[in-house]
Amino acid sequence: MVQSGDLISVTSHCLADTEEIGSLISDLVVAGDVIELRGELGVGKTAFARGLARGLGIDVNVASPTFLISRRYLGRLTLLHCDLYRLSGRFEVEMLGIDEEIEDGAVALLEWGEIAEGSLGSDGLVVRLHRSGTSEDEREISFELGQDWAPRRSELASVADRRS
Repeated sequence: MVQSGDLISVTSHCLADTEEIGSLISDLVVAGDVIELRGELGVGKTAFARGLARGLGIDVNVASPTFLISRRYLGRLTLLHCDLYRLSGRFEVEMLGIDEEIEDGAVALLEWGEIAEGSLGSDGLVVRLHRSGTSEDEREISFELGQDWAPRRSELASVADRRS
């Protein structure tokens, strides 16, 4: 695990690790959270989402909502899983009504979250996934904490410590 300012990083050695990290993070999630997943195609954003959903008690197969744009799941908290890849920018994101779901207590999990361009605030958690190391399966997962997540920093660092 690496810690620097408001950045915490952990290594995932396979997709199962990535899912497990998502599941562990779910214990820290509260109603109204915005979590942006960023990284290239095929890097494991949906695997992280599956783990987070499982940790929230969602017992259905979670797949990328690429063509549907968003899927809503009910568990300990309502999870709104969105894939913004096909959207052209902030205006289209705002038209989805994600902000209203957040106000109603849903957790917004945004694949390709950078497309939202801050339209849902910048106080959430940004999760960056990228390939690292010599193995095709190894990923570096970094967590950038916005203001809403700053009070949970030590708990997030503890999760990362358990995975190192």
